[in-house]
Amino acid sequence: MAVARVTEIISSSKESWEDAARQGLSRAAKTLRGITGLEIIRQNAKVVNGRIQEYRVELRITFVLEDNQN
Repeated sequence: MAVARVTEIISSSKESWEDAARQGLSRAAKTLRGITGLEIIRQNAKVVNGRIQEYRVELRITFVLEDNQN
C-alpha cells in the first residue's frame, strides 16, 4: 500500500512560467524523495513599468511517503 502527501510551493523565474515550474520541481527534489507528480495551481507575474519582470507559479507537489518499518 502506498500513501502519498501533497505540499504546495511557490517558485519564480525571470525567463518563463515553464522555467519557474522546472525551478520549483528541481528545488523540491533536493529535499523530497518519491515525487510522482505536480500540478500548477496558479500562474502570475510581477510587472514593472508595463513589462513582466518575474514569472511566478504556485505548485502542488505529490510524493509517496517512505515506509521505514523493518
